[in-house]
Amino acid sequence: MTSCSAIRPGWNPMTIGLMVLGFIVFWPLGLAMLAYIIWGDRFGDMARDARDQWRSGAWHGPSSGGHGFGRTGNAAFDEYRERELKRLEEERARLDRMRAEFDEFLRELRRARDQEEFDRFMANRGRKPGQEAEA
Repeated sequence: MTSCSAIRPGWNPMTIGLMVLGFIVFWPLGLAMLAYIIWGDRFGDMARDARDQWRSGAWHGPSSGGHGFGRTGNAAFDEYRERELKRLEEERARLDRMRAEFDEFLRELRRARDQEEFDRFMANRGRKPGQEAEA
């Protein structure tokens, strides 16, 4: 398959002129043109490689295997990884429970402090500013 393009990657007068014009008009355009000049010949290869990898199933997304990791081909390592991931998930769940307990403790502490402040307010409500509370 041949590629016919008016602007080919590489250092030629057309691409240099477009790069300079891009920097004059809006600097990201000049930067994009510079990237095209330097790496433009690799873009087609990268797209083809990604497409081939997608079709062959070599890429494993988050929905495959439960953890977003594919099998490596080494059974011992795969089993070890699964055990470690399970252990980490259990540890995360334990930490989440501890955090929930601590949050509940803080809520109760705030409620008790608010109750104490409210009781003090109610006790001092009818008094004049210089009067002491009777015990």
